[in-house]
Amino acid sequence: MLLWLLLILAPGRQPAGALPKALLVLKPPWSTAFKGETVTLFCKDHHSVAWEYVSWYHNETPLRKQSGKLQISKSGHYRCKTQRSSLSDPVHVQFLSDWLVLQASHPAFERDKVVLRCRGKKEEAIVERTYYKNEEKIRTYNSNITVYPDFNDDSKYHCTASGTNIWGGSWTETSRPLKIQVQELFPSPVLTASPSWPIEGSPMTLTCETWLPPQTSHTRLQFCFFKEHQALGAGWSNSPELQIPTTWSEGAASYWCQARTVIPRILKTSPRSQIRVHRVPVSGVNLETQPLVGQLIEGEDLVLICSVAAGTGTVTYSWHREGSERSLGRKTQNALSAELRIASVREQDAGRYYCAADNLDGPVLSKRIRITLRVPVSPPVLTIRRPRSQAVEGDVVELHCEAQRGSPPILYRFYHEDVPLGSSSAPSGGEASLNLSLTAEHSGNYSCEANNSLGVQRSKMVSLSITVPVSHPVLTLNPDVAQAMVGDVLELRCEAQRGSPPILYWFYHEDVILGNTSAPFGGGASFNLSLTTEHSGNYSCGADNGLGAQSSETVSLNITGLSKNKVTHITVGVIGCLLSMLGLAATAALVGRFRTQRKSGTIPRNIGSVPGPDPPAQALHGPPSLSRPALMELQPLYSNVSPGDDDLVYSQIWSRQHREGSPAHSPRTHQKGEEPAIIYSEVKRADPDDPARQDREEAAEGYENVPCASLALDH
Repeated sequence: MLLWLLLILAPGRQPAGALPKALLVLKPPWSTAFKGETVTLFCKDHHSVAWEYVSWYHNETPLRKQSGKLQISKSGHYRCKTQRSSLSDPVHVQFLSDWLVLQASHPAFERDKVVLRCRGKKEEAIVERTYYKNEEKIRTYNSNITVYPDFNDDSKYHCTASGTNIWGGSWTETSRPLKIQVQELFPSPVLTASPSWPIEGSPMTLTCETWLPPQTSHTRLQFCFFKEHQALGAGWSNSPELQIPTTWSEGAASYWCQARTVIPRILKTSPRSQIRVHRVPVSGVNLETQPLVGQLIEGEDLVLICSVAAGTGTVTYSWHREGSERSLGRKTQNALSAELRIASVREQDAGRYYCAADNLDGPVLSKRIRITLRVPVSPPVLTIRRPRSQAVEGDVVELHCEAQRGSPPILYRFYHEDVPLGSSSAPSGGEASLNLSLTAEHSGNYSCEANNSLGVQRSKMVSLSITVPVSHPVLTLNPDVAQAMVGDVLELRCEAQRGSPPILYWFYHEDVILGNTSAPFGGGASFNLSLTTEHSGNYSCGADNGLGAQSSETVSLNITGLSKNKVTHITVGVIGCLLSMLGLAATAALVGRFRTQRKSGTIPRNIGSVPGPDPPAQALHGPPSLSRPALMELQPLYSNVSPGDDDLVYSQIWSRQHREGSPAHSPRTHQKGEEPAIIYSEVKRADPDDPARQDREEAAEGYENVPCASLALDH
């Protein structure tokens, strides 16, 4: 009995728009089984295995089963379909009661691997298996074998199994013959063209249509397209489509394609298709220029572009100028446009131009266009008009820019260090100006630019230096204190925040010039001053850079003490004066009278009014080498002040005096109603444990402060 394994997948291509066929899969993958066994069927579409909403058919009769798998035990033809696929090809499954069967794997494709399995009901009894093809022995092998059948292979296969029985005899079983109907791996391709009636000059797409079953998705196809006997494109490719950008009318041509697999190598050819390309007469002839009309510059090349809106095939183009019998040029090509270049146009080339196009149906003319020439601007010249020879901050200057040649209108742009300042237009050509109010930041290089849409020209750089007047300077003292000591060195620092260098600084004390210092590169300047008592008062400074002087605000300084060296001199002078007066018996009466008047509250207005001989000049004014004015009025008072520190005593000395010829603002002269000058002297107390301290205190008990201000001050 002949066993047919039907794997019926009809060759050919699927109808356009049809759903892909479903695939019926067996598990185990054998279409022949023993009676009493079951086979599970699965329905698969191009996406995956379907698990629900599956329609099953047995011998074309619908089954009620709707799940994604179906278990069968009856022989017959089975089919299925899913919601995303059409009806599958039928698969014939048989259940046999034979002792030995030959099984073939499902599915089987041309030149693909097919597994043959010789199976007995009692596998353990089989000692040897032999496989046959068309009654010829293939191989003796106690397992499965693999064959590679061709498409439409009519060969018949069977197998034998042998063994020994318990009595030592041998036995042999033979299977039924099996004819494998091999499925075509892919059908012969069909060539299609889109559009099916292409127009000359338009694109066309060729498609080589074939398909692979979903279970062979791992197989890759390659395609090649031909026109007559010539390959198109790059030859073999993985794409089933070929894009032809432009088609030309050359009568009917034969097109065809091929499809192949690499492994296994299978090549199939499509039938030839006759494709005719249709020609369209030219229309819509148009002439354009580059540059555009009205923008042609003298000396440039003029390009005349003649184009057609419609028309196919070979087109002949020609160019003409009114007043000339001969054409300017002629070209024939398979294109919808053509160009003619006229090099270095001159003024005599101006005029009216047109073109003609012809594709064997007669020439069609374009409209006339007028060609004019424009002159580019020449490099402009920048001049700066200023109110004075040296520009000063706050002045208004005029930037004047002019190009000697150029077709109007001309747009001028002005730049400062390549940064745009503004623009001005000259509609009729000529010059343009820009006014600028100067600040310090306007120093630098200036230029201008001329543009009439035919090119941009830049002028040469022109430099402009802006002189900035000085601002009000600021005077600072270093150290920055309101009070200082005699003998200290004080730095007067004057600085103007703005102003062009060089800057000359002047320093003043009570509007009297102390000195000046120059700052050649700008910035501030300093003046050092060694302080004396005359330096109390108001200070200021001035700054000048030739554009007007500016003064600072006044800064007050009060000299409230003497340096430590001078304190020592005063102390020594006072003690010396007291000792000298105690040693002079002639002054005893004067001292007694002074003490008496002090206790009574009456103090003489002038020492010179006391009866008795006048004191010597050297005793009043110090060393002869120091010239002092005569002391006219003196009211001294001495007292010791303790600020709370047991080891520190301040001696306060103040006096009111008037010297003849002394300036009114002298630190030693005080006007009526002014506070007297006060001098503090710092004296450390002795250590209480010092044994000499008691002796010094006992010696000091016999002394008290006496007026000796003149000598102390001289020291």
